[in-house]
Amino acid sequence: MMRLDHVSYACGPDGLAATAARIGETLGIEYVKGGVHPRFGTRNVIFPLQNGQYLEVVEVLNHPASDKAPFGQAVRARSELGGGWMGWCVAVDDLLPFEERLGRQAVPGNRKFPDGRELTWQQIGINGLISDPQVPYMLRWDDGTEDLHPSKALDPAGRISKITIAGSRDRVRDWLGQPEQSPVGDVEVSWQSPNGTPGILSVTFTTPKGEVEL
Repeated sequence: MMRLDHVSYACGPDGLAATAARIGETLGIEYVKGGVHPRFGTRNVIFPLQNGQYLEVVEVLNHPASDKAPFGQAVRARSELGGGWMGWCVAVDDLLPFEERLGRQAVPGNRKFPDGRELTWQQIGINGLISDPQVPYMLRWDDGTEDLHPSKALDPAGRISKITIAGSRDRVRDWLGQPEQSPVGDVEVSWQSPNGTPGILSVTFTTPKGEVEL
């Protein structure tokens, strides 16, 4: 199994709260505070979406972990460019094939809820995203965390309908191990030749306001 799990947007110089508020107003969708990722030196807010997906807006913290962890480095680099789309993530059942192909082990991630519950996962591929931002990173949510998935934080009022990526479909398919089925499901992907750095150019959401491109 491989499916589009979420898209990540790095906050701009005005910070996490202002960036999230601006996106929320643009989309007409509510968001919730996510929390701190202590291993990565980041924190986020969550826009729950349909189809078990979500949009996260993420901010790097002034914390030693953000200097060491590739995820923190990726967020900082994008924010220092003014913020914007950082990457996309696919959830998989088994990270072992990716570990073998990339020659490294997945790293654990966690985020604690105010009530003490903890969402935990394993992820791999951030270094690839840093060097070639068109490719997604891969994640496996730990068993028993299904009820804590960010898409369930609110009753979702929108969905991802299209992602426009500067890059190569063949390059991404190779990165994902030539999956038999599309990892994005019903989401349309539009590929454009990179004019500069590859990566996500825009994401289109179906929202209470209609189709909104961000």
